[in-house]
Amino acid sequence: MRLPWRHPLLLPVVLCALAVLAARPTDAAEKRRDGGDPGISAQVARLYEDAAVATQQYEKGRQEAEVQRARAQRLEVLLHRERQEIAVMHEDLGRIARTQYRNGGGLPLTAQIILAGSPEELMRGQQVFSQADLAVNNSIEKSRRAEERLAKDEAKAAAAWQALEKRKEELAGLKTDIEQKLEEARWQLQGQADASVAAGACRGAVRLDQPPTQVVGGWVPPVEMYTLSASFGSGGSRWANRHTGQDFAVPIGTPVRSVGAGRVVKVSCGGSFGIEIVVEHVGGYYTQYAHLAAVTVDQGDQVTPGQWIGQSGTSGNSTGPHLHFEVRVTPELGSAVDPVPWLAARGVPLG
Repeated sequence: MRLPWRHPLLLPVVLCALAVLAARPTDAAEKRRDGGDPGISAQVARLYEDAAVATQQYEKGRQEAEVQRARAQRLEVLLHRERQEIAVMHEDLGRIARTQYRNGGGLPLTAQIILAGSPEELMRGQQVFSQADLAVNNSIEKSRRAEERLAKDEAKAAAAWQALEKRKEELAGLKTDIEQKLEEARWQLQGQADASVAAGACRGAVRLDQPPTQVVGGWVPPVEMYTLSASFGSGGSRWANRHTGQDFAVPIGTPVRSVGAGRVVKVSCGGSFGIEIVVEHVGGYYTQYAHLAAVTVDQGDQVTPGQWIGQSGTSGNSTGPHLHFEVRVTPELGSAVDPVPWLAARGVPLG
């Protein structure tokens, strides 16, 4: 099951942008980079920065488009009401015209004088005719004004819908551009991870600006938003025996959090787990975070619940971007316990 999240497009940009833009390598990492191409890191940083700016524009434009859509819909309601009013006016004009025709209201004044039986009858006829004529003229003028107003409102509504369609096209292009930049930036990050795994040496921790965290009960899930994939004990051709952890399907670059307070006892790059971190917790338990794209802590660091300790990836023996999470009774492979009930017992149900 997928946990609810409000901005599926915005999240990967912000998370990855923080990882690269706020990165500050250790001295060891700086030494290892001296022989490499420094332009790659700058290129990745620019990609993330551009993607973050584009995402802000997308969100702003999306909100403006929603306002524009509501305005256009209100105009459509107004136009419908005006069309109904004009239809009623046309019915009134037809009824008045029919009444005049039956009463001889259309006779010339000379004919009315000849046919009148008396001066009084002539005056009454003239008065009735004048009143009917005034009513007709008023109705015609009212109808004319209503039709002019309707024409203006129809033009305004058409312009509103055209503007909305244009904005939708612009947002679609912007979204495509964001996705392309994100994809390129993510795989740049993963490329660096693969190079580290191939070399068997980590690049060193990159330091992220930690967001404010509100932890209730001292424990959190290892990633904030996810889809659960391979579970503990499941079988498959990728594992020699049974699956030893719980997998969380997340995009490359997603911040990985320490589930609780503890000390980093292992940071390694190589082997089937790719880039991995192991954290020791009070009570004799250890948690492992594997297939990462980058680490943000060094061995020996103390970590707090919810602290970002790395970025997810697909390094090592991995068929796609995800976080492999284990709970162990020793720091080594082979002592894993099911992490789902373990977390649930600490107030962190996964679903």
